[in-house]
Amino acid sequence: MATIAHWTAIALYLATTAVAAHNFFRQRQPGRPLLLGLLAGALVAHGLSLIYTLVTPAGYRFDLLAMLSLISWTVNLLLLVLAARHPLQLLIVIMAPVGALAELAAVHDWGGVTPRQQLSAGIAVHALLSIVAYSLLTLATLQAIYLYYQNQQLHNHRPGGISRFLPPLQTMESLLFGLVAFGQLLLTASLVTGFLFLDNLFAQHLVHKTALSLLAWLLYSILLWGHWKKGWRGNTAVRWTLAAFAALMLAYFGSKLVLEVILQRG
Repeated sequence: MATIAHWTAIALYLATTAVAAHNFFRQRQPGRPLLLGLLAGALVAHGLSLIYTLVTPAGYRFDLLAMLSLISWTVNLLLLVLAARHPLQLLIVIMAPVGALAELAAVHDWGGVTPRQQLSAGIAVHALLSIVAYSLLTLATLQAIYLYYQNQQLHNHRPGGISRFLPPLQTMESLLFGLVAFGQLLLTASLVTGFLFLDNLFAQHLVHKTALSLLAWLLYSILLWGHWKKGWRGNTAVRWTLAAFAALMLAYFGSKLVLEVILQRG
């Protein structure tokens, strides 16, 4: 069952990518039911495969590749929900193959991290909040890149091409700040539950992750404050979004990469 779900997910992600790319780059309106149906099928198969990936006879996997697979699944799930209302096929072109690659890699145990034998309710809530927050803020970052492209096209007086198939600039900005605001709310809850349920977040193996997460939280807070109080938008919003996301990704994936791969092989 696990093998069937694994390869079905990869095949459906690739089919989703092909359909989205074909329609998008030929500058045709996408066949939304087919596109979303393929993505939904890929998510179902990926979700079934994740059950076997994350819950093993040895315990619960929280290593780098397992978490990459889980976060890519969550990002694609959120993208499916948003794409039902917004024409976000370009993001599907980007994220569907990422889902396929993450699912392909997740079967490997990279770094030799020992699975957890026990998973308390507090740790589970913290992990869930963190993953959804990272996923929302990943989509916000992709949306910011989208927004930067549109701004450059308008600045250079070239509003044609791909821009014709993107939502209006104001809609894109509203979606960006909605994603950032909701992601920041969940990031706040993740940090609070981390302090409540994890042992000593400033221990040597966690201090860099904690400090960078707090930096990311601060940068997102400044961005939201600047938008609501100072009217920040456009490329200013893009720069703050990218800076905050860089800190967040260094906090999570950078720390895991160093602890689980580099130091293990050093």
